[in-house]
Amino acid sequence: MPELPEVETIARGVNERVRGDRIVEVWFSRHREPFKTPATRQARGLEGRAILAVHRTGKHIVCELGGSADGSLLDESAGKSAAQWIVHLGMTGRLLVTTPDAPVAAHTHARLSLMSGRELRFVDPRRFGRLEYRDLSRGASFRAAGADPLEVTAAEFARLFHGRKLAIKAALLNQKLLSGVGNIYADESLFRAGIRPRRQSGRLARTELETLRLALGEVLKHAIRLGGSSVSDYVDADGARGFFQLEHCVYLRMGLPCRICQTLIRRIVVAGRGTHYCPRCQR
Repeated sequence: MPELPEVETIARGVNERVRGDRIVEVWFSRHREPFKTPATRQARGLEGRAILAVHRTGKHIVCELGGSADGSLLDESAGKSAAQWIVHLGMTGRLLVTTPDAPVAAHTHARLSLMSGRELRFVDPRRFGRLEYRDLSRGASFRAAGADPLEVTAAEFARLFHGRKLAIKAALLNQKLLSGVGNIYADESLFRAGIRPRRQSGRLARTELETLRLALGEVLKHAIRLGGSSVSDYVDADGARGFFQLEHCVYLRMGLPCRICQTLIRRIVVAGRGTHYCPRCQR
């Protein structure tokens, strides 16, 4: 499943290409699974809307939309969002910016035709992704359940884990605590911080938690610079693969030597997830 760096990379790429454009026509597939909001309602809400901005919130891509069409590319509301289109990529989802004449991939579930002549397409072979539309005149804007790992302060981070009996790896994966961290970046951050994944989160010293917070931020930012990790189906808004998987220190490296100490990387299961660590570098 795409994690924070992959979702951030896609959101930035889509924003660069379609910000200020306008949705003129919408097509959705007949499969019901991808639609958190009924497809007919989404189509009615999206058509004619200006795309004010596209950004990441947790593991979701949020398209901020202006008011109804008035024939111009820019919305008359001076940047105030009137609606949102929210995309969750699930396991295999892709959000691509392309041209109308580009071949339509199998398992394409949404095609948004834009005034500029581009198309915004949502492709999801396994149909675990979700598409949602929100009219902000009738409800609140979308918010992630947990804190953003790139914005959380030292004090906030420490409070998240205070007194918790969860293994620190399980706590990092809990989206109600931190939104956006998944298996890859939990493993890589714990390695960089020198903390074993089974240690009880509530028993970590304040200094260890701060080391982990900084390590998590460094890993996520570096992964964003490299376009994310392409270990499965992930590609960016142009269909290009990321490169951070080439720098993984522990994730999916079971039986290979640690890049630091040459000890063989081990794999265990924590919270039902395959977990990789170095028994020497992490304590």
